[in-house]
Amino acid sequence: MLQLTDIEKIYQTKTIETVALHRINLTIGRGEFVSIMGPSGCGKSTLLSLMGLLDEPTHGTVAVDGRAVQSYSDKELAGLRNLKIGFVFQSYHLINDLAVLDNVELPLLYRPGLGGKERRQRALAALDKVGLSARTGHFPSQLSGGQRQRVAIARALAGAPEIILADEPTGNLDSVMGEEIMDLLLGLNREHGTTIVMVTHDEQQALKTQRLIRLFDGSQVG
Repeated sequence: MLQLTDIEKIYQTKTIETVALHRINLTIGRGEFVSIMGPSGCGKSTLLSLMGLLDEPTHGTVAVDGRAVQSYSDKELAGLRNLKIGFVFQSYHLINDLAVLDNVELPLLYRPGLGGKERRQRALAALDKVGLSARTGHFPSQLSGGQRQRVAIARALAGAPEIILADEPTGNLDSVMGEEIMDLLLGLNREHGTTIVMVTHDEQQALKTQRLIRLFDGSQVG
């Protein structure tokens, strides 16, 4: 589903060259739930950005469904992201001035050929999956941290993505809420076959996934 071959990511200024990722070779199979661990600054979020086509490698190739994306235009990359990939972030990235339902529906505005009625139905169905059907008219400020993360997951699900990329999805939550979000992600993977790649600092949560990838100083280890 996702294949990264000989990936390097280098950030360069006039005086400093920083190697964020070095010789990463990684394949994510369809339906896998994979976790990525490592100390802060080791390249985890950079790797997730490359998988999500939000950034491009300095060297190497990223392929989605067997097709390398290096030759894609910005418009083609945006279309591929919108169609295939859902993102869940540690800080939720919800718009405070929009109600829950509108937050979930927002990414669907960029989906070609999707009318207003179908967008609303998809958003409602996604909120139902995460157990927030009764909160559609609430605003993010009226929700707990766990509920806001559920809204963020619903927003990712509304587009029916084949891949969910989750960057520290439980990082801002207490242990009880964190377990609820983890159970929700495990259920999506198990029951719907959604491919999930999750960056985490939590060893216990990582061990619940099918595969654990460890990074250290931008390289795969172990």
